[in-house]
Amino acid sequence: MQVLQVQLEVGPDPAEVGRARRWARSRLVGSGIRDDEPLAETLILLISELVTNAVVHTGCPAVLRMLFGAAETAGAAGTVRVEVADTSCRPPQQRHAAGEDTGGRGLELVDGLADRWGWQPEGAGKQIWCEVDRGAPVVQVQMQVGTHGAGVHEPSPAVVTHPA
Repeated sequence: MQVLQVQLEVGPDPAEVGRARRWARSRLVGSGIRDDEPLAETLILLISELVTNAVVHTGCPAVLRMLFGAAETAGAAGTVRVEVADTSCRPPQQRHAAGEDTGGRGLELVDGLADRWGWQPEGAGKQIWCEVDRGAPVVQVQMQVGTHGAGVHEPSPAVVTHPA
């Protein structure tokens, strides 16, 4: 199987999350995933959550990698793998946010949107990864701005079939 891998070094600053999203969008388009596809939005949300977790919860620089797997059989669309490696050896901790909480949903979103995800040690730190199968149905998340002044965003998932 052929795999195309691209990567971006991300500084330990929350402002880097926006730069990572813009970079990832351009790489998705370069891999043949149109910007207006639900798959692209799902991947950008996953990238945003994983990079945010790395820079906010560890305070360390990170490396964002995207791997585009070629189909192993004719007609299959392959898999996109997102990896975020950081230098903190502290394992990720899935939190459970309550009602009005503005944080704590990152890994829950990853768990709900990715086909597979996990983490593993990498060097002195760790790598958190997720995979989305390109030919599988995609969950499309629509963000709605809350009315409680802080701009709370609550996901409203809807299943959308993504053509293979």
